[in-house]
Amino acid sequence: MFWKDIKNRLKLPKYEEIIIALKSLSKRDYFIFAISFIALVITTLIIIQKINNKFLIEIPAWCGDITEGVIGTPRFINPLLQFSDIDKDLTSIVYSGLMRRKPDGNFVEDLAKSYEISKDGLIYTFTLKDNLLFHDKKPLTADDVIFTIESAKDNLIKSPKKVNWDGVTAEAIGSNKIKFTLKQPYASFLENTTLGILPAHLWKKIPPTQWNLSDLNIEAIGSGPYKIDSIRKKNGIPRSYDLVSFRKFYDGKPFIKKITFKFYSNEEELIKAFNKGDVDQINSISPQNALELQNNGYKIYASTLPRIFGLFFNQNEAPIFTDRTIIKAFEKAIDKKRIIKEVLYGYGQTIDSPLPPNLIEYDSLTSTENKESISSKEEAAKILEDAGWKIGDDGVRIKEKLSSIKTKISGKKTTNVQSKEITKLAFSISTSDIPELKKTAELIKEDLEKIGAQVELKIFETGSLNQNIIRPRKYDVLLFGQIVNHEGDLFAFWHSSQRNDPGLNIAIYTNPKVDKILESILTSLDRQERAKKYLEFQEEIKKDAPVIFLYSPEFIYVSRKPVKGIITGHLKGSQDRFLNIKNWYLKTDHIWKVFNNK
Repeated sequence: MFWKDIKNRLKLPKYEEIIIALKSLSKRDYFIFAISFIALVITTLIIIQKINNKFLIEIPAWCGDITEGVIGTPRFINPLLQFSDIDKDLTSIVYSGLMRRKPDGNFVEDLAKSYEISKDGLIYTFTLKDNLLFHDKKPLTADDVIFTIESAKDNLIKSPKKVNWDGVTAEAIGSNKIKFTLKQPYASFLENTTLGILPAHLWKKIPPTQWNLSDLNIEAIGSGPYKIDSIRKKNGIPRSYDLVSFRKFYDGKPFIKKITFKFYSNEEELIKAFNKGDVDQINSISPQNALELQNNGYKIYASTLPRIFGLFFNQNEAPIFTDRTIIKAFEKAIDKKRIIKEVLYGYGQTIDSPLPPNLIEYDSLTSTENKESISSKEEAAKILEDAGWKIGDDGVRIKEKLSSIKTKISGKKTTNVQSKEITKLAFSISTSDIPELKKTAELIKEDLEKIGAQVELKIFETGSLNQNIIRPRKYDVLLFGQIVNHEGDLFAFWHSSQRNDPGLNIAIYTNPKVDKILESILTSLDRQERAKKYLEFQEEIKKDAPVIFLYSPEFIYVSRKPVKGIITGHLKGSQDRFLNIKNWYLKTDHIWKVFNNK
């Protein structure tokens, strides 16, 4: 009886009973009830929403597309044959390597699940991830890796990557392990293993002498995050590519569903297409155009490139530069900040070192922070004056040197006759007709003429400069750039064995101590030890002053869409903007934490 009474009391009122109760209320009571009920509903919804938000997280959504505008037309979407920037752009997202470089400059496993390095640094053993696939759904195994490396070394294929693999023995251990044996330790070997892996089942059917002509260079099949879906051509020439996310990519399909590449013949057409909205993102534009687009509200991504531009002095052609006080004075006279402002429009930074600012080990060289470059024409002029360089009648500095000549008069008697040797501070600067370099040369000429130098500018088409001026070392001073990606590049640019063509030591620099430092950097696997060697190398170069280092330019990337996840860190070239493309996204979703599998 008791429980029955309790049950009756807990019963909810019927609909008719609620209506009767509401009708019995006065207008005042009805108003109070309505307001209270609405407040209760709103409060309840707010509480539910807060509880829901507490358990929700924001994640990238798999949706959307972007369009890249680039200058040029692809010819070799092939990791062994890639040449142009657009070749490298497409290759970087179509193919995967054993390792991948992260935006911070370090390396992480890509196709490899793990790797081991022997204590002597001569053996690298890689284990592949499970269930790797090419875009055509065929499995990727150790045999594909071996095929790619052996093809890189094939003289008939003529791959630019050959130099990276000469002397390296590659051996497959089963279907998922590869062992590389080196003749000597090499600090940058992991960089070599970022090489994209080719599908052996397709490329082995093509004779090495025919690789350059294969359609697989255009209709490429790799194992990267994006695969080629369609190609639009005009007169047989590709005009655009559609790439779609590879659903079977080992690390999960990329968030952005489709990336379209559209090709343009020059910067003017590229900028026009961007302003019309035909493309969403562009690069390889001049700093001046970048500044204009930035002022128009577009997002600019900028990152310092590992490129060192400077004045390289050739003492063989211009003996006056054996006098180091001249170079010291020039260093003081040249306004590097003006070059950054008027030539690069702020997209660059001044340098005074042969090491690029974004070199990984450079970060640990705390004593080599890039200091502000302060020019002073007065100090530069005083340096020259103190060294005996006086202003001549024509406004150009000269230096007089007295020398004695023994002259025989009669018998055994001789007399000394003094002669006066006059050297003029006159020379030429050779450079490319690239607008930025040409303008930089003009500013440097202005600066140096203000302190009494006579400077002639010699401007050449880039191909002619390389072939007729640089290779035979026929220049007084060369305004040029170096790309320093790793230790091997420093060796090529500064080791004395590389002074003559085809070597790249354009400063014609010789220093036995620097040679030994560079040789040790090449073989040292310890990063801290390499950092110390870099410091020694840098100090020696500064002491000898074979070059006046000017600036490092920035890579410029412009976007009109709010693409998230773009990281521009230690870029080595334009293709490195895609290092983390798998994680780019346009929109987000919200899910409960318990459903997030990451």
